[in-house]
Amino acid sequence: MSKPLQINPIKLSQPMGALLCFLGIKNCMPLMHGAQGCASFSKVFFTRHFSDPIAVQTTAINDITAVIDGGDYSISEAIKNITKKVQPNLVGLFTTGITETKGDDIKGAAYLLKDKQLITYVHTPDFEGGLESGFARSVEAIIEQLVEPTIKIDTQKALLIPNVNLTPIEIEKIKEQISMFGFETYALPDLSESLDGHLGLKQGALSSGGISVEDIKKLGESAVVITVGDSVEKAGEKLIEKNANVKHLHFNTLSGLLNIDRFYKKLMEFKNISKPNPSVIRWRKRLQDALLDTHFAIGGSKVVIALEADQALSVVSTIKEAGADIKTIVIPTRSDVLESVDCDNVIVGDFEDVENALEDADLLISNFHGERIAHKYKKALLLRGFPNYEIVGNQLINDTLYEGSCYLLFELANILNVYNHGVHE
Repeated sequence: MSKPLQINPIKLSQPMGALLCFLGIKNCMPLMHGAQGCASFSKVFFTRHFSDPIAVQTTAINDITAVIDGGDYSISEAIKNITKKVQPNLVGLFTTGITETKGDDIKGAAYLLKDKQLITYVHTPDFEGGLESGFARSVEAIIEQLVEPTIKIDTQKALLIPNVNLTPIEIEKIKEQISMFGFETYALPDLSESLDGHLGLKQGALSSGGISVEDIKKLGESAVVITVGDSVEKAGEKLIEKNANVKHLHFNTLSGLLNIDRFYKKLMEFKNISKPNPSVIRWRKRLQDALLDTHFAIGGSKVVIALEADQALSVVSTIKEAGADIKTIVIPTRSDVLESVDCDNVIVGDFEDVENALEDADLLISNFHGERIAHKYKKALLLRGFPNYEIVGNQLINDTLYEGSCYLLFELANILNVYNHGVHE
């Protein structure tokens, strides 16, 4: 980043990533150690994005109590108040800027309460990192603190560790494909069972679904751990520390024909299978046809992308195969994952940088906050990322694997066809 400050930020905070992670664990209560407004903002943000209730509690400190009570008191009081009403299987304790600046000892606080409540703690200051790192740090903390060390291997068990950008339906689809190879597949965290938009019996104070704490403890027995996204690669390595016999398969993205081919090839090699399921072959042929059908609209179109790094790579991997010309990629925090992408202008920046890059482009791919800019410059717009307040059904948007890549190409081609026929004028 060349500027000393961000004018109109794309970036979301680490605590928001941690909150999403803990929402993928069954009967978990995310507990934000910070001011009440921080938790309220995150709750409203994700409630509007997913159109579902979001469970989160806060220690509700302010600048006075942050100094006086030393951190321990507010955490213990919050735990006491929570457990009066509900019995969470896990409390996910994560920090904010004010508590990190003061230097609260959340490890010590969690240790003092270990006989009363199972707690996983993670440091997520919002003055560094972003959504991806907050999510990834939380996954690493869960593995370090909950997964039991072992040397045993269950050859039928597989673990998927998704990055924060994968929607609930994408996690479900990847789990299904891994299970097709004969595995009992778990995801950590598993948003496909909590924020997938299912109609629950009632609005609960705890997360509505996800992987159970008991299953998390036994994840060290997995025959293979599959990490999807550069941000969570380290989390897969953390699981290897619990059991050196686990095989780690890492993929930066599961979007685009070549990347998905590699995914299935690795699984086939691991299982010593020469040919995948017929449905896989069928969807691959559909994606090949989709690339042919959409390249007339997408080919040569000039695109600006403003997303989290892992999601930017996924979108680029798919649309470049259809001939899109990626003019600029703006990411909110530094990442090396885009170094191999064929784009001359990859920058850490904000929406001011997006606006400067948009003049010579046809299309912007960004979150809801890019809508005003796209309309201002009369550019086509594809909404992705957090937040997306414009449409409902964000939890069921699928851009991954052969099937999702087809959907993304068709959606983009249709948007560009409308744009190119002058409807935007």
